[in-house]
Amino acid sequence: MLLWLSQFFQADFGPLRVFNFITFRAVFATMTAMGIGLFAGPAVIRMLTRLKVGQAVRKDGPQTHLVKTGTPTMGGALILISIAISIFLWADFSNRFIWPLLLVTFGFGAIGWVDDYRKVVYKDPEGMRSREKFFWQSLIGLLTALYLAFSVAAPSNTRVFSLFVEWVQSGFSMYLPPKADLIVPFIKTFSYPLGVWGFITLTYLVIVGTSNAVNLTDGLDGLAIMPIVMVGSALGLFAYLTGSANYSKYLFIPHIPGAGELLIFCGAMAGAGLAFLWYNAHPAQVFMGDVGALALGGALGTIAVIVRQEIVLFIMGGIFVVETLSVMIQVGYFKYAKKKYGAGRKVFLMAPLHHHFEVKGWKETQVVIRFWIITMMLVLFGLSTLKLR
Repeated sequence: MLLWLSQFFQADFGPLRVFNFITFRAVFATMTAMGIGLFAGPAVIRMLTRLKVGQAVRKDGPQTHLVKTGTPTMGGALILISIAISIFLWADFSNRFIWPLLLVTFGFGAIGWVDDYRKVVYKDPEGMRSREKFFWQSLIGLLTALYLAFSVAAPSNTRVFSLFVEWVQSGFSMYLPPKADLIVPFIKTFSYPLGVWGFITLTYLVIVGTSNAVNLTDGLDGLAIMPIVMVGSALGLFAYLTGSANYSKYLFIPHIPGAGELLIFCGAMAGAGLAFLWYNAHPAQVFMGDVGALALGGALGTIAVIVRQEIVLFIMGGIFVVETLSVMIQVGYFKYAKKKYGAGRKVFLMAPLHHHFEVKGWKETQVVIRFWIITMMLVLFGLSTLKLR
């Protein structure tokens, strides 16, 4: 909104041209989201407490977590509110990438809200059934993937629909330009052509997979939100460089016109995340819940697809990856052992992985801070792919 207003009046007041700079708006989007989150946090926590949306702690988990029973959850709503207001004020809504990103973020947030609400208000331990949740995630993920297949390949907003029409008229056999290929880090001249169907499949897996991976990671005070902030900030840098014709040419990364606007969203997400961490730091006053974890995970996946850095997201979000793998390995081996030996067996003391270290004797704050440090190193390694090619 502020960009539109500044463009309307800048002919009469020249200093308003500063609003045209993405970096200026990104800084203020970050500050706005952080300010809203810090200011509104106590009120949101009080509201959640009045609604009695307290967290139910798993009885088979670490015994130290039992004291958290009743702590307000669904605090991810605070993050989404902060992001929404900040984006409304500072983003350019004529940009073709803002809308699918908002669809994924708030669509997945709505799924998480329903899931949390059923768990804590209706006292339904399952919340939203797995099939129902997967259906809505898949619907949003596939619609977004279909749109991004042509918006990433398009040189401008006006070409998105025409590219889709060309694809249909070609009998669904049209190839996408090289900038829509899968980029392989550290190799300057190699990328893997995906085609439309391959792009849609990969995009769907990245968006839905990242969303659920972040959700699995959100199990300790502050554990998920700080990696989200770090990875999101790094992806914001990728977005800014990818949207610049000069920087992308210098760094040998694909130039995606309009991708730089995603820096505004990344800034808002980082600001809202840091504000939430103020209240989520140990001992947490509020938990994120599925409403925040599903939404922010989906947002990270969507941004990574747009800037063509899916593999780099896999690197930088390594904590999310290993947490997910630990659950898959634990469940898979337990079922295999039960079928072969008649009794289930475990690989880890407890899954996800952060609980494994807690059972081994690590304090909760030790697990969280060490996972933060690992994420910081992985993010720096991911950023190194910009130059090491």
